Amino acid sequence: MTLDKALFAGGCFWCMVHPFDELPGIEKVVSGYTGGTTPFPSYEEVCSGKTGHTEAVQIIYNSEQFPYEKLLDIFWTQIDPTDAGGQFFDRGNSYKPAIYYYNEDQKKAAETSKRNIEKSGRFSKPIVVSILPASEFYPAEDYHQDYYKKNPTHYQAYHEGSGRAAFIRTHWGDKYGK
Repeated sequence: MTLDKALFAGGCFWCMVHPFDELPGIEKVVSGYTGGTTPFPSYEEVCSGKTGHTEAVQIIYNSEQFPYEKLLDIFWTQIDPTDAGGQFFDRGNSYKPAIYYYNEDQKKAAETSKRNIEKSGRFSKPIVVSILPASEFYPAEDYHQDYYKKNPTHYQAYHEGSGRAAFIRTHWGDKYGK
């Protein structure tokens, strides 16, 4: 079995783990930081905006069992692809949405999926999600990992209270608003 990596930024990484986690073929979903200049940044440093990092999730998956295109489909259903200033309550560069690719196949698949979202007519504003080469990924602190499992009540309140869940239900239906 060969494992591949995918890297997505969609605002708060707590909310980006659950949709991918525990699906057949997904080996691991890690919350962390990417795209910045400071090695091994802390959450506080990233939130300060001085490191240039974005909160992201790295997904380790079996591409024979779970194709990259399917990961992209899930990604699009979890974000507001028209908001480059952050996601929902979380504002600023550390929360901007992006697809980071590890190879040319991922880049092409990401570009195709973005064109498909643009053509779908689902959104009235332009799709502003960046597609960028993957850079160093730094796992976040342990207390951020699997947050939805460790703190289910707080996670659910945040997911609903941030406006993310309502946005997802409005645009994609109840199936994706978890």
